[in-house]
Parts: sequence; C-alpha cells; structure tokens
Amino acid sequence: MRKARDLTTGSIGKQIVGLALPILGSGFLQMLYNFVDMAWLGRLGSEYLAAAGAASVFFWLASSLSLLNKVGGEVTVAYEVGAHHEEGARDYAGHVSTLGLLMGLLVMVVYLLLAHPFIGFYRLSPMIHGYGVNYLRIGALGLPLTYLTVALTGVYNASGRSEVPFRATAIGVVTNLILDPLFIFVLDLKIEGAAIATVLSQSVVLLLILRRLSLDRLFGGFPLLGRLSLATTRAILKIGTPVALMNSLMAIISMNLGRFASVAGGHIGVTTISVGGQLEGISWNTGQGLSTSLSAFVSQNYGARQPDRIKGGLSFTLKVAAVVGAFGFALNYFFGDWLFGLIIPEAEAISAGATYLRINAPAQLFMMVEITFQGFFYGMKRSLPPALISIGGNALRIPLAMLLLPLFPGVETIWWIICGTCFLKGSAILIYYLATHQKLLRQ
Repeated sequence: MRKARDLTTGSIGKQIVGLALPILGSGFLQMLYNFVDMAWLGRLGSEYLAAAGAASVFFWLASSLSLLNKVGGEVTVAYEVGAHHEEGARDYAGHVSTLGLLMGLLVMVVYLLLAHPFIGFYRLSPMIHGYGVNYLRIGALGLPLTYLTVALTGVYNASGRSEVPFRATAIGVVTNLILDPLFIFVLDLKIEGAAIATVLSQSVVLLLILRRLSLDRLFGGFPLLGRLSLATTRAILKIGTPVALMNSLMAIISMNLGRFASVAGGHIGVTTISVGGQLEGISWNTGQGLSTSLSAFVSQNYGARQPDRIKGGLSFTLKVAAVVGAFGFALNYFFGDWLFGLIIPEAEAISAGATYLRINAPAQLFMMVEITFQGFFYGMKRSLPPALISIGGNALRIPLAMLLLPLFPGVETIWWIICGTCFLKGSAILIYYLATHQKLLRQ
C-alpha cells in the first residue's frame, strides 16, 4: 500500500515542481493527443478540421463539466491528507470516482441524442455537418471512461502522486499515435477513424490507472462505485461548481465566437479559432499544471494551518508562471505561421492562423496570472471569486462581438476581443488577491 505524499514539509519549490512536472507532462501529452488528431485530419483537408473543431467545443464542454467533480475532489482529498485524516480522504475519494462515472454516462447519453442540433449550431455545409455529427457521437462513447479517468487523476493529484496519471497518459498518447494513421488512412475511416482511435486510447489510460490503483490501495482502498452521502457530495460540488460553471460557460462562449467566426470567415474562421485555441494550449496547459500543483500544495498546508508555506508556494509559482507567459508570447508572436503549418498545409489557413496567434500573443502573460491565482483560491476553498471574474470577462466577448463586428467587419475583430478580455481577467484577479489575501490567510 502506497501512502499519500506530504506537501506540508520540505522545500517549497521542490514540492511544487515535483508535483507539477507530471501534471505538466500530462497536460502536454493531452495537447499532443489533440495535436495528432488535428495534424492527421489536416492532411485530409480544412473541411475535416472544421468538423472536428465544431465537435471539439462540445468535448471541451464535457471536460469542463468533469471539473465539477475533479476540482472539488482534489481540494477535499488534499485537505484531509494535510490534516492527516485518512478515513476522510478515503470517503471523499470514493465519492469522487462514483460521481465521475455517473456524470460521464449522463453526458454521453445527451451527446448521442443531440449530436445533430449541437453541430447544427455552426451552420456549416451539409457535408461538414455530417462529419461533425459522426465525430461527436463516436467520441461521446468514451466520455464515461474519460470522466472516471479525470476523477481518479484528481485523487492522485491530491495525494501528491501525480506521476501515476502522467505515466498512463503517456502510454495512451503513444497508443493514439499508432492508431490514428491506421484508422484514418489504412482502414480509410477518415474522421470517424480519428474518433475511434481516441476512444480506444482513452480506454488504455483508464485501464492503466485502475491497475495502479489496485496495487497502491490509496488511503486503505476505496470503492470505485459506491453509495453517495448527501453531505459529502455537497461538500465536493460546492467547491467544484464555480470552477465547472466557469469553464463550461467559457466553452459555450467559445462556441458562440466560433459561430461568429464561421459567419465572418467561413470554415477557415472555424478552423482558425479551433486550431489556434489548441496551439495556445502550450502556455495554457503549463499554467494549468502549475495551478493544479499549487492548489494541492495550498490545500494540504491550509489543512495543516501553515500560512507562511502557502505564501511561499504562491510566490514561487507566480515567478515560474511569468517565465512561461513570456515564452508563450514569443512563440505565438514570432512563430505562429510555423506552428499552424504543422497542423494544416493550406496557405490560407496558415496565414489566418498566424494572424490569430500574433494578436493573442500578449494575452499569454495575463492568462498565466489568472490561472495561477485560480489555483491559490481553489486551494483555500474559495473557488467562487475567481470563477466570477473569469465568467464576467469571458461573457463580455459576446456583446463586444455583436457591437464591434458591424463597425469593424472581419474575423480579426474577434481575435482582438479575446486578447482584450484576457487582460481584464488577469488584472481583476490580481487586484482581488491584493485586496483580500491578508484576511484570507489569517483564517
């Protein structure tokens, strides 16, 4: 039986980096997952990328809803670990896995039933619409697997054992790298083949995590599917709901922006915002890894009543995040055309994508500030304030697009709106932290 990792002692930097590196690796591997799918589909043509991009927003929404359970589980389990309450950690972990599986089944059914109207939102051509529906329906079959994987990943992150999901994800990515060309080209299944390869790869990841869990018996072992307690479920959902709502609304807003992009730039506009968002994941995934690590670190030290270590952890993470944000700015601004060229060889798409990345390059810095402080507040069991800031900033994008597009026609207007709202969100959460952190750390 393997024990949880204690984050309340030892070097702050080493603890955060040691926990963050596997999480960062998992994030980049997940990005590679998506990158490989897009790169292969890009060889079929931008129409296939537009279809996958339309469906990918709904998978983003599904991923956002899984945070309802994952983030709440990470914080509650980590808090119990920091307070040395193994029984409480075991109870929360069992609830997290059960909720994850049930939620995944529910979302799968919804997507299978409503695939046509969902993809129809983008008003794409009948051919591209059909591709998108098939991609969404096949991918939906893997959602119960994904939700359970996400839940168990949260449990391992909270216990300081983030290397376990990282290793499983690495093997899943290799599996996807092998299966994608096989199903897309050799078996000539095209976009449906990409979806099948992804579901099979997700199955491999879950099986590996389950095998590791059976050997580790974290917290003395907990049931994957058990009876739910109202009080424990409420405690998990109370923390996770603002985060899930924030990310879900972001996906819905992105969906509407994608529709604006479709009207203003056709299927090239949809391809640009879809692929551009994935490429920005180089910075975003790094930020999320740091944020998740900081959240677990803060949660354990909050449970152990160690405010000085909490402040030290935040300071260290902000410095690393600033370096990552500067790197993201340089990469997007100077090498945007090269990045897009890796995905799709069409000159028109490369030019549009490079413009998107250059306009949004400054947003990388403010995005890193926002994500880092989100991790701090999540760890302190204060997930609502950063969620409200993010929701407010993202929600501004729709009325701004409606107001500015008639005045400044062209898809680039949407890119400037995205950049400007990132600046607002990063600035707002920094101001909120400066106004509240002293009182919060004394509690």
